[in-house]
Amino acid sequence: MVSSTRELAHPEAADLVVTDVLFALSDPARLALVRRLAEGPLEVAACQPIEGEIPKSTLSHHLKTLREAGVIRNVPAGRQRYVSLRRDDLEGRFPGLLAAILATPAPSDV
Repeated sequence: MVSSTRELAHPEAADLVVTDVLFALSDPARLALVRRLAEGPLEVAACQPIEGEIPKSTLSHHLKTLREAGVIRNVPAGRQRYVSLRRDDLEGRFPGLLAAILATPAPSDV
């Protein structure tokens, strides 16, 4: 059994690639998750979309895609895992990109 306190790999801010970030944000479910994380960190269990539950495997895939692109940080905290937006790293590497994406109306708002 894998321990829940295991650290996951996160790319360094200097290694972030804009095409990887844009790909990660191109999926509506991942973008919705990032919009929620812009309000503050969440426990992994709370990372469900507002409109309903998604399978754990799908959520895990979305979190992995966002983490590997450098958009989020997923860290252990006791028996839980917390996910946060890497706002400062993204802003330092790609100034204005995240703000522009978050300022764009969500597809359901258009």
